[in-house]
Formats: sequence, structure tokens, C-alpha cells
Amino acid sequence: MNNVVAIVGRPNVGKSTLFNRLTIARTAIEEKMPGVTRDRLYGVAEWSGRELVIIDTGGVTFGNEDRISVLVRHQVELAVDEANLIIFLLDGREGLTALDEEIGLMLRRSGKPVIPVINKIDIFEQESGKFGFYSLGFGEPLTISAAHGKGSGELLDLILSVLSPVTKKVDEGYKPETVKVAVIGRPNVGKSSLINKILGEDRVIVSEIPGTTRDAIDTYFEYAEQPYLFIDTAGIRRKSKVKEAVEYYSILRSLKAVQRADLALLMLDGVEGATEQDQRLAGYVDEAGRGLILVVNKWDLARGTEHARAEYIDLIKRQFSFVPYAHQVFLSALTGWKLNQLFPLILQTWQEQHKRISTSLLNELLEDAMAVNPPPNVKGKRVKLFYMTQPEVKPPTFVVFANEPDLVHFSYLRYLENRLRESFDFKGTPVIIKLKKRQRRGD
Repeated sequence: MNNVVAIVGRPNVGKSTLFNRLTIARTAIEEKMPGVTRDRLYGVAEWSGRELVIIDTGGVTFGNEDRISVLVRHQVELAVDEANLIIFLLDGREGLTALDEEIGLMLRRSGKPVIPVINKIDIFEQESGKFGFYSLGFGEPLTISAAHGKGSGELLDLILSVLSPVTKKVDEGYKPETVKVAVIGRPNVGKSSLINKILGEDRVIVSEIPGTTRDAIDTYFEYAEQPYLFIDTAGIRRKSKVKEAVEYYSILRSLKAVQRADLALLMLDGVEGATEQDQRLAGYVDEAGRGLILVVNKWDLARGTEHARAEYIDLIKRQFSFVPYAHQVFLSALTGWKLNQLFPLILQTWQEQHKRISTSLLNELLEDAMAVNPPPNVKGKRVKLFYMTQPEVKPPTFVVFANEPDLVHFSYLRYLENRLRESFDFKGTPVIIKLKKRQRRGD
């Protein structure tokens, strides 16, 4: 693939704003504070009938810095290595800085073609400020305003003129059999560690600092000839503890990731145990109609004996009684202990979500269920259930036609769900049963 473009620059020059402008998608967080984007983010831009892969990166810093800054720079270096072309984004309001010059040296050493782009040039009078950037040695800079879209077309034209005309078509979609998995959980439970262990590379930043991953990161790969899309999300805290606006938007993106996915891996801390926030997340996955696997991480540190595992399972059954269908797996994302148990559960959950039951079998089950436990009469009215169909999958959705659907108690629907699960499994996925009035003469 020779159409990969990385956006690189110091913190707060507008890299995510430009990324969103070029990809026409809000897939990177924008916030007016340094250091928001930390991992590599990928998007697709279309221009003149061609497609480009755009990489958004974190702000580069040098000198005496914390561990996060070092990790961010490592991610930027990986992005530069992946890219065929670098957009060196600069701030037209602040002018050339010593940090810009250091980044310029780093990019020159990469040997990749570099386009210097001066952002935040909103009016013509500001154009004269670009001459100070010629000293970087990358030729004439292009002036743009990413926030207002000024110059974005010229930038895309310039990108295409620099890249080789032979480009590989980017497949925006995925194979129909791709299993989409959202990895969710509270901060610092090991979500990024899990994906890194699966991939065998530092795809996302991993550190002991809670809240390191701010954006949802998509990773496509194949395992045992089965395609997967893993979506690593920001750690989710209770709303009362969300003090930064950027973390709030990270949470929204994490919840949207569940909507994009077929199923979710809810990672629990095997040392600390499950929390009320974990229960809320499980409830959200259930309401979204997505499959659910409870992943008890760090179990190599906490397992001790099989008795401890049995106790934890009992705890899960009590705390997550509202999602009794959820799979459970105990593993260590850091060491890979028992990781081989995860993929069979993911694939099984996906298959159960897409399972279809014939109408004839469903009506045999309904008839038998009513013979054993008929729906009770309500207010002197006799409740009749006529037949059942399955119009949808993901999640498996069933419609029961009745003469008085409003009189059918939810407990009877739960009874029908249990009968469905006894007969057809549906392990790992919620099941939805809807009632619909049958219009029939004589009723």
C-alpha cells in the first residue's frame, strides 16, 4: 500500500482537526489542550477518485518528559515508518518554534517525503507569516485553516502529486464474516494489553497510568483464517468522576464503539473484583443488543486456587444476574495465560448472534411451552398466543402474535426466553421477544 499519509507535529497545532477535515469523519477527538491524541488513528480520505489512508498522531515533544510523552513519540515514529508521505503540521499563529525545528530534523532523518503545512491561517493578511518556515528546508509551505476547510483541497491535490499514481484501493468495508469486537472496561484493566498480546506488537500505548487510551482504535487482523476487527476503547469512568471534557468525549466514543461492534469484551480486574461501574457497562451492552463476554483479567496474579475461581464465578452470577447468558473467561492479557480460550468464545458468540430458527420449530416450541405453562388470564380476558417468527438476527429477535399483547406479563416473556435458550442455546447473546397484535376476525 503506497497511499499512507501521516500527520505529524508538536502538540496542539490542529492535527486531529485536519484529520477530521480530510477524512470527513469525527473519528479523532478534538480538544483545545495539548496531548489529547496519544495513539495512532486511521481514516480514509477520497479525492479525485483516489483513496488515501490518513494517520493522526500525538503531539511530539523532546527533552525532560514523562513516560506518556516518550510513548507518544514512539507511536509517532511507528506512524512515520508506516507512511509514504508526511504532513508536517505547523502553527501559523505562534510561528516557528525550536520544537518545530527538532521535529523537522527527525522527519528529515526518516527519508520520507515531507509537505510542510501551516495551519490556522484564516485570512490573507496572515499569509506573510509563512516565510519564517522556509528555514525548515522542506520547500514552500502550504497555508491552510483546518477548522474552516481553507486550503484542504489544495493540500489533497499536493498529496496526490507527490505520491505514486499507482495506488491500491482501500477497502472501506470488511468481509461479511468479519467479527467486530469492542474491548471495553474501566481504566487500567488491561484493554490495550490484551490487543497488543493478540497482535504481538505495540499497536496501542500500554502503561500503568489510567486513561491512557483516549480514542477508539480499530485493528483488523485474521486469526485461524477468521477475520476480526478489534476496537480498543478508552477506559470508562462514572460520569461523576469525569472532570476533563476530553474524557467525556472519549466515553461517548467508547459507547459508540459498542454500537459498531457485534459483541463486547467487558474486561474485569481479577485482583480488584467487579464494580458497580462494570455492571453499568454490561447493562449498556445488553440494551444495545450486543453479545457479551466477561473477561476476568490479571487472573495469573489473583487465581491462587480453583476455589478462588469458583468464588469469583459466584460473584459474577450475583452481580451480573441480569445478563446470565454472558460467557466468562479467566486470563492474563499481559502474559497471555489462557488467552487461547478467548477466540473460541468470541466466534461462538458471533455465531449464536446470527443463528436463525425456522418458523416451524419456533411454533412447536411455543405450542409446547403453552401446554406446560399457559399464559394466565388477565381481568377476565383470555390471552392467546398464536404463533412465533424470527425476523432479525444480531441480536436474535422473535415476534409473538397475540390477541391481547398488552396483557402478556414480562415474566411470561422471560419464560419463553428460557425455553428458547433451553432448545437453541443462544449463549453469549441477548434474545429479544416482541409482542404484536394479530388482527383476526372473531377475536
